[in-house]
Formats: sequence, structure tokens, C-alpha cells
Amino acid sequence: MTIRKGAMMAEKILKIKGVSKEFSKVRVLNNISVEVEKGEIFGIIGENGAGKSTLIKMISGIYVPTEGEIFFEEKLITEFNPQKARELGIRLIPQEFNLINELNVFENIFLGKEFKKHLLLNKKKMISKAEELLLMLHTEIKPTDKIQELSVAKKQMIEIAKALAYESKLLIMDEPTTVLTGSEIELLFQLMRRLKEKGVTIIYISHKLKEVREICDRVMVLRDGEQIEIEDTQLMDEHQMATSMVGRELSQIFPKKNQPSPETVLKVENLCVKGILEDIGFDLKKGEILGFSGLVGAGRTELAETLMGIRKKLSGKLFIHGKEVHIKNPSDAVKHHFAYLSEDRQGTGIITSFDITSNITLNSLNNYCKCLINHKKERETTKEYVENFNIKAASLKTKLEFFSGGNQQKVSLAKSLDTKPQIFIVDEPTRGIDVNAKREIYHFLKQLASSGIACLFISSELEEILGMCTRVVVMREGRITGILNESEMSEKEIMLYATGLKGVA
Repeated sequence: MTIRKGAMMAEKILKIKGVSKEFSKVRVLNNISVEVEKGEIFGIIGENGAGKSTLIKMISGIYVPTEGEIFFEEKLITEFNPQKARELGIRLIPQEFNLINELNVFENIFLGKEFKKHLLLNKKKMISKAEELLLMLHTEIKPTDKIQELSVAKKQMIEIAKALAYESKLLIMDEPTTVLTGSEIELLFQLMRRLKEKGVTIIYISHKLKEVREICDRVMVLRDGEQIEIEDTQLMDEHQMATSMVGRELSQIFPKKNQPSPETVLKVENLCVKGILEDIGFDLKKGEILGFSGLVGAGRTELAETLMGIRKKLSGKLFIHGKEVHIKNPSDAVKHHFAYLSEDRQGTGIITSFDITSNITLNSLNNYCKCLINHKKERETTKEYVENFNIKAASLKTKLEFFSGGNQQKVSLAKSLDTKPQIFIVDEPTRGIDVNAKREIYHFLKQLASSGIACLFISSELEEILGMCTRVVVMREGRITGILNESEMSEKEIMLYATGLKGVA
């Protein structure tokens, strides 16, 4: 008999009975029924658009079910709102950050539940408590740091700290590891196991099936809003999970690698940004997918932002097709045929309150204007991207806030490409999207490279770097420690350079 990892607990903390959800008469979730045990780590997997986010938003009080009932600690929930969920002990750690950039870390952690001393805020106590939480997460973040100064990975840690600041009975984690390093993920898993021992229940959503199998007791598979199966993770391997998610056998995830031209499109020499980047130099070939790897804080995103003119360089030169260019701002970068897919999808990639057409043409609006905007041409272009990228949208007027993470990423990708770039910088392009959407993006990037577009590919996933790139630039603490050819590339070799055991110390 197989003993499940969480089999010691039998008390049910959450019961979902026949729950469905409709938006504008379109059913996105249909007849879901599941029971979750106290002290269990329960996984939910599925493709983007399968209904995962809709389900957890109902559990956390953001959405009201169209049909069905939800019980928490044997009591029927009749009032659905986030405040009620928090009072019950349900906390959601969202995939997209809910932080106020202008505030400090401790102010964000205790926002809405501040410690007070008489009529004044007790900042000393909040800072002290925030230090305890950050220490628990083994992070170097300071309570007084400004959110806007933190990397995406550190922002993820703040969202986790926010949830830990309250006495939570049920924690919902939506893609918490997409921007974390391997060591940070292991620390998070250790924390999750400690919480489980204390009786805290965790619902864990991730597209990283290896992690789901490692940390979860059971997993529920959703597909197109339907509940496909619930199984002990010990009884399902990653391939079985992926097949159950998409309903068919998956073909090869990574396409055959493109062999780049010897022609150099971009050459970077001695690029420096004060306190961030030092002596960066590399070249990018026509039709090449050049990987950039490194641990959090290595400077990869900062390099991308400098190339795009978002950050000011202290020194260094950029050459495009052998001619020196000067990029002072993003408009200059676009004029020189750069495009940038940001790692922070909702922060800088798209505007969720805009519809799909307005997002796609945001950076390329000049191409649709004479005296007035040619809306017909906009719509025709958008329809082409929707078809080519397999973007699932109820209509072209649908706001992006109602799109799944994978479809939002595809829109962001289309927006970047509508400027007709020659050099395409993609930063964590598959963050928070499912295995099939990843495959689609990999194959599309291969098509771009085959057409002659040069791609600078930043990823924390070594599997992606090895599967997509013929060379990889490894960075550590703002410097390049090594540039590896395909014959030299392996996970071990990349990590030796990323950790400073090889290359420039």
C-alpha cells in the first residue's frame, strides 16, 4: 500500500462541492468538487486558461461562485470577499505582485494591519517583526528597503513574507518559484514543510511539474475548466502530469536549434553601469539565440534595461552591424530596431486595463497613424497575432486583466514584435506559463531566429538555456564570468561560472 506524504491528517479544512463560474455567460469552470485535508500540501496544475486562477480567486473571496458551495472548517462560506477570507485565515500569495512601489518593505508587509502605539503607528515594532519574517526566508532584504528598488525575485519574497505575517490556516501559493533560484526554492520548500508540521494547509499552483511532485501530497489536474483527476503525487510522474494537463501526448518541447549566421548584429564593449555592471562585452550573431544565465542579482535584467536605454550607462560602446550607436532612452532603442520582453509582465510588459489591440500596438502606434489612428489596420494586425500565437480571447475588446498568464505573455510578445525588431531581448519569457504554452513560445522564438532576428535570451531555467541556445553568457555580480559554446554547456559547468568557482571572481 502506498502511504501518501500527508496521510497522517484526515481532518478536512476545505470542501468544494459542485462549484462553477461564468463570466458574461461563458463558463470558465465547471462542476469542481474536492476536499483538502488540514496540514496537506495540495497541488493544482493545468494549462493556462484551465481555470486554476479562477478557482483560487473563489477560495480567497475575490470571485463569487456561479454555482456550488465552498465550506471552510465545515462551515459554509456565504460571504465572498477578500476581507472575509483573511478573517477565516485564508491568505493568497498572488502570481502577479500586489505591492506599492513607493512604500518600504515593512509598510507593504503590514499594510492594512499596522501595529499602533496609542494613535500613532508603531514603526519600530513593525520593522522588528518584518526582520523576523525576512530572516525566516533567509533573504538579505532590509525592512526599510523601497519596493521599487527590489528585483522581481525579492518582490516575490515580500509577497511570501506578507502572508506569513498573519496567522494563516490556509495558504494559497500561485507560482511562487518562477523567479527564484534553486537554493531559494529549497529554502521555500523547507519553510512549507515547517508550516505543514504546524498544521497549516497549503494549496500550491505551479507549472514546474518536478517541484509539484517533490513538495505536494496530492495533485488535481484541470483542463478547459473541467476537473480531470486527483491523484497522489507518488503515483504520477512528470510526463503523466503533462499528458493529463493537455489531454494528449506532447511532442518534443524544444525545437531543433538554429545555427546562426557568422554576421555580427550587436557588439557590446566595456559596458559599465555604476554599482551594477562592470566591463560587459559580448557579440550577438544574426539568427542567434544567445543565452544569459546567472543567479539572482547577477545583473542580467539590468543589462537588458541598459541596452534598452532604461538605465544610464557610465561607459562602454554599442555597435549595430559594425556602426556605433548611442541609445539614451527606450525610444532610441526602438529606432535602432531593439525590442524588449520584460520579466515583469504586468509591471512593465502590458496594461491589464487595456484591451488586446491597444496593448499590441502600444509601442508601434506610429505605424497605424497618418492624421488619425487606422483602427481597421490595428484590428487586422491583432487578428493575425491572435491566430499565429494561439491567443485565447473572448473578443478583441476583452481587457487583459481577464486573460490567463500564458495569454498575457503571448500578448506581451506580440506587442514587442509589432515594432519589427532586428534584436529581440526576452527576459524570463516562460515565467508562470504552462508546459504547452512554453513549447509554443520556444518554437516561435526558433522561427524568429530562423528569419534572421537575433535573440538575447535571459532565463533562470538551465533546461531552457541548454535546450534553446548555442552559446550562453554566464554572469555573476554584474560581471561576465564566462561565455560557453554549445560543446562546453552543461548545468554543472554553467553553475560553476554562476557561483564564481570558475571564471572571473
